[in-house]
Amino acid sequence: MPYDDNNIFAKILRGEIPCNKVYEDDFALAFHDIHPLAPTHVLVIPKGPYVTLDDMAREASVEFIGGYFRAVAEVTRITGASETGYRFIANNGRDAHQEVMHLHVHVFAAGHLDRCSSAVISQRRERHLLREHR
Repeated sequence: MPYDDNNIFAKILRGEIPCNKVYEDDFALAFHDIHPLAPTHVLVIPKGPYVTLDDMAREASVEFIGGYFRAVAEVTRITGASETGYRFIANNGRDAHQEVMHLHVHVFAAGHLDRCSSAVISQRRERHLLREHR
């Protein structure tokens, strides 16, 4: 799937749309999800035009990929999630219910995380989208 420069995360990276930033470096930007599914719910997006992890693995340098995942780890440290435990999920492609076609990792922490499985996340997102479009 080709990368769309007008997706919401591309606009956030360009500063066209604000975000509640948690962390930023040369490889990634992390910010709080606007519809959190856990007390800590942070999105970590790479600073590159990648739709899926497969795209990033194919197109990015080893340094970039390592930098991106170090940024994910830094987010868990900043939020305290690395102390108590966390879950991170990347939905890759439409069948996985990827909503924004820019690679991103959801970091969930602070509380019971059973409600943060991929299936539950997809169901909640669908209900939220249906409410928005009524």
